[in-house]
Amino acid sequence: MNMLRRTVLATAAALALAPAAALAQDDTIKVGEINHYKRMAAFAEPYKMGIELALSEINADGGVLGKDLEFIFRDDQGDPAEAVKIAEELMTREGAVMFTGSILSHVGLALSSFANEKGYLYLAAEPLADSLVWHSGNPWTFRLRASTWVQAAMLAEEAAKTDAVTYATIAPNYAYGQDAVAAFKENLKRLKPEVEFVAEQWPALFNIDAGAEVQAIERAKPDAIYNVTFGTDLAKFVRQGGDRGLFDGRDVYGLLTGEPEYLDPLGEEAPEGWFVTGFPWYGFEDGTPGKTFVDAYMDATGETPKIGSLVGYMTAQSIAAAIETAGATDTDALRQAFEGLTVEDTPIGPLTYREIDNQSTLGAWVGTTALEDGKGVMVDWEYKDPAPYMPSDEEVTAMRPAE
Repeated sequence: MNMLRRTVLATAAALALAPAAALAQDDTIKVGEINHYKRMAAFAEPYKMGIELALSEINADGGVLGKDLEFIFRDDQGDPAEAVKIAEELMTREGAVMFTGSILSHVGLALSSFANEKGYLYLAAEPLADSLVWHSGNPWTFRLRASTWVQAAMLAEEAAKTDAVTYATIAPNYAYGQDAVAAFKENLKRLKPEVEFVAEQWPALFNIDAGAEVQAIERAKPDAIYNVTFGTDLAKFVRQGGDRGLFDGRDVYGLLTGEPEYLDPLGEEAPEGWFVTGFPWYGFEDGTPGKTFVDAYMDATGETPKIGSLVGYMTAQSIAAAIETAGATDTDALRQAFEGLTVEDTPIGPLTYREIDNQSTLGAWVGTTALEDGKGVMVDWEYKDPAPYMPSDEEVTAMRPAE
């Protein structure tokens, strides 16, 4: 175990044993972190380790405003009401200056509404539903993860180059899945108006009947398939679809499918030839900010990074930069600091939170899946800037509620 890992573990142990009164007197700046650590551990745990790596670097360099930055981690159990309850406790009892997190979009939307109601600052680090910054956007909510619209548009751009005319879609039936399908359909129709969507499958999140879904898609006989399932749902869909030949001779486009959280567990069953978004950390070149992050993360944790690792790391970086820019920790000062904030030294280079919608400028990696050494990887990939794929400023303004 290297020095950083020992330091992180020792610090966590000390904090767990310290009485609440003593913690309250610590000379730290506290941030609440709310997530679904039990059911979504494949994403949430690497995300937490990414935060811890960034905190170790930030605090070793003097912290923020002369104080250590501390995250208080809480599990929301995937329940919006529980998440809101935790957020209230973090802000009123634990001394947090803001809160962040929430991988599940319906939980993130509840936290965003609560933040707007109370005037608390919320960095939606992970939720993918675009309504967070558009149709339900508010001045108190900012989002780090790449826009679902942008990632779907990147896949649609590739799909439009093919001869495929009829498409089937499959996505979990909640806010993120609905946004992801709508975005792909709208972008592909714009690029190729003759396209038809002949089947739309909406399995319940983490409760997919993969055999039935595969049969329904096969009956529709689409030329191509757009997949938004992830986690255990993806594993079941890939297994059933592979066994029944659903993917043979068809183009398949996968949102998030290339992210190691979801691709790695598939092992030798990982699909080949799908065009996907993901995180091909293994292909980053020496001397790049991305490779520097990968090396530091692997040295600190002994594990390979996931997209959650990157998001967690950049979450802590973003919050530290906002506090330093604000020069204070009161909520309004932090909110103003986040508007148009540029975080300079992230693993992707400079990252900015757009003033028009509070969305970050994090882009996405796109490429094709392949099998190498018995596991899935992305090949022929590239990182794409989100700017060319975003709606126009006029469209964004029309979508966001008046402030």
